[in-house]
Amino acid sequence: MKKLFVSGLTRDATESSVTDLFSSYGRVHSVKLVTEVFSGRCRGFGFIEMEGHEARAAIQALDGRTLEGTSLKIRYDEPRKRGGGHGRRR
Repeated sequence: MKKLFVSGLTRDATESSVTDLFSSYGRVHSVKLVTEVFSGRCRGFGFIEMEGHEARAAIQALDGRTLEGTSLKIRYDEPRKRGGGHGRRR
């Protein structure tokens, strides 16, 4: 299972519309859109889980594609490193 980070979504994007878009390339296991607290509208990005080979196909087909006037950016979501990046202290 691979987790994808997707940005460039419109404020009108819904979990259903994103699932429909990505399901052309395989089974979508989950969609989590980041939404504004008060309005509940999409903030323009989210996370999608798909199987590895299906995720690769979705990235190849959709990364850079213009959708409703915005350009989608899709990449594998990498876990953040701990420690804040300050390096080693002496």
